[in-house]
This record gives sequence, C-alpha cells and structure tokens, in this order.
Amino acid sequence: MAELVRQQHLDADVGYHGFGLQESDDGDLPVPFPDDFKRGVFLNSFPGRLDILSAGHTHTAAVTVEVWDGEPPKQDPSRWDEQAETDFESTSGEVAVWSMSLGRTDDVITLADSGGSWRVRVSCAGRSEARALSEQEGTGEGVEKYLVQFWPATA
Repeated sequence: MAELVRQQHLDADVGYHGFGLQESDDGDLPVPFPDDFKRGVFLNSFPGRLDILSAGHTHTAAVTVEVWDGEPPKQDPSRWDEQAETDFESTSGEVAVWSMSLGRTDDVITLADSGGSWRVRVSCAGRSEARALSEQEGTGEGVEKYLVQFWPATA
C-alpha cells in the first residue's frame, strides 16, 4: 500500500482562469507557461509543465499537494467537480507554481532530491462557487480547492 511522503498547502493565484505547475529548472522547456494554454481543458500537460483550468477568472485557490511513494488511493468522485490524471517529467525534482497574471511565484514543490517520471492526479471542488464569485464580485479566496497528488510513474 502506498504511503504519503510529504504534503504541502499553498495558495495559487488564478488569473485568466488558470495557473500552472512547471519544472523549477525551466530553461530548456520547449513550451514554457503560459504559452499554448488551452481554455476548456481542465488538466493539460506539456513536457515539464501542467496547466490547470479554473472555473473562476481571478481568485486565490487553495491547493494541497501530496507526494506519494506509489499510487495513492483513488479519490471519491462525488467529492470533486473535476478529476484528471497525466504524466509529468521533472529534471530537478522541484516544481514551481505559476500564475497567469503574476508569473512564477515563490512556492516550490519538492517531489524528490533529483528528477524522474511521475504520475499526477488533480482533483478540484468548488468550481461553481468560484465561477459565481468571478461573475458577481470579481475575486474569491479559498473557494476553489485542489488536491494535486504526485507519485513515481514506475511504482
């Protein structure tokens, strides 16, 4: 059974309906964030990069990141508005959080001491509330919640 290695809570600044997780050592990425960001796709991956589409235009999302030593237990789909999985390749073992409006933030997620291949599952709740706040007031804080789970692809 897989075990949780580390957990981190952070706030993601969402701008223009999106934010990203990108390889911290991003100098050689063929498509850096936010180039080619696709509207209408909840989780989109590029080499060394994950784009996450929010239901709200501009707000602060609450993000919990978990790193596991194997595939974590499946999440109950009734708890989440959206869920998706994809592959992620890291050369450094660290992932930076990116905002559409602010660029790279100070938040860094440590996956491992060195690079490797990962699977990632992203789950989101509070999408309709974030959408409604964006339409009415313009911003919200912690209404949209994400769970981002990484585990080694070879596990």
